[in-house]
Amino acid sequence: MPAYDLIIRNATVVRPERAERADLAVADGVIAAIGAELAGGARAEVDAAGLHLLPGLIDAHIHFNDQGRAEWEGFAAGTRALAAGGVTCFFDMPLNAHPPTVDAAAFDLKAAAAGEACLVDWALWGGLVPGNLAHMEALAERGVVGFKAFMSNSGIDDFSAVDDLTLYEGMRCAARLGLPVAVHAENDQITGALARRAVAAGRVGVRDYLESRPAVAEHEAIGRAITMAATTGCALHIVHVSTGRGVAMVAAARQSGVDVSCETCPHYLVLTEDDVERIGALAKCAPPLRPAAEREALWEHLRAGTLPMVASDHSPAPADMKTGDDFFRIWGGISGCQSTLALLITHGVIERGLPLTALASVAAGFVAERFGLPAKGRLIEGADADCALVDLDASAELAAADLFYRHRHSPYVGRTLRGRVARTILRGQTVFLDGQPVGAPAGRLVTPQKRPI
Repeated sequence: MPAYDLIIRNATVVRPERAERADLAVADGVIAAIGAELAGGARAEVDAAGLHLLPGLIDAHIHFNDQGRAEWEGFAAGTRALAAGGVTCFFDMPLNAHPPTVDAAAFDLKAAAAGEACLVDWALWGGLVPGNLAHMEALAERGVVGFKAFMSNSGIDDFSAVDDLTLYEGMRCAARLGLPVAVHAENDQITGALARRAVAAGRVGVRDYLESRPAVAEHEAIGRAITMAATTGCALHIVHVSTGRGVAMVAAARQSGVDVSCETCPHYLVLTEDDVERIGALAKCAPPLRPAAEREALWEHLRAGTLPMVASDHSPAPADMKTGDDFFRIWGGISGCQSTLALLITHGVIERGLPLTALASVAAGFVAERFGLPAKGRLIEGADADCALVDLDASAELAAADLFYRHRHSPYVGRTLRGRVARTILRGQTVFLDGQPVGAPAGRLVTPQKRPI
């Protein structure tokens, strides 16, 4: 009998501490051995000479809108795009789906839909909204990875922003449950008032929208959330930080003993506010894109290790929601989860010398560690055999036809990107090969190891 189910030979394996030429063997969906010229046979072997083997990415910030708004994306189309981008696990946000994931019944509906359609593994965020504190324990028992709250208007009628008391009490509850709270950190009084003032004056263009969401709104909300986390003992995660100062605030709080982390997104690392004027609605998001100086500040934090995580915040919508003369009314979300790895390779590894080990950490290893998934995120013996074989030398201009989204639009179309994903492997099984998703949906729900109470 063969010793292994699969051996990947002659790859440059990106392990947590170094990248080295090695073979990787898989048995029963788990990495069984890593080493040079591994002995023993396998049911299948892959010659990966010239390719890099990276841990499968974990995208902790996804909006697939299934159920209820699956026509915006859906698990089937969305996870095909993830597999094409070397992503083997994702965390779906509680809003945009209808009903939102704010109680056990909604969790069960979403989990059933995901189980039928997902090509890769998945976890679910629960929601923290006014009126659902009594449901948090049941959501934790179901296995949510944490609780997401908006400190500003979410743009979705059925997912309300938290007031300060709800956030404080929700953090206290989450701390008892051993789970983190993630917040969209923007001061709603600032952004809402500026938006209303601009619209009332008929100022509804791109620059008017950008000016209605100043960086100070992000900084104030981050500070307020950190204060509550320090008081309650809650683990806090700040999503999609768009400014260098925001990252520095989180890093300083963590250094002082607060259990806080943050992420940024590829669009803040690649695009700027000038690109919003050039590209238009496809580049609208909240917080908005910032000046080039903020983009470079984020890269500096990535290189320094003070910015530990990157997630896509993939938030798709039909084309008719991304058009119009009033920029405030246009849907604010960027479609980009298929391109995260290629963008990090192109603009991080190739252009700025970001080590591949750092890329693997911010897009996989740290995510697994932060959210309690010890079997995910690293190419080590005993971990799930989730990985992506990538040709770092291959480059191509991204075309709309290359995208697997339900609606094939993205601000990255037309951009030349390095790093072609040749094969994506989930627990030892190939789910993407030579430009096409393969196999039936085999994604599983993953649940976190909770923090000590």
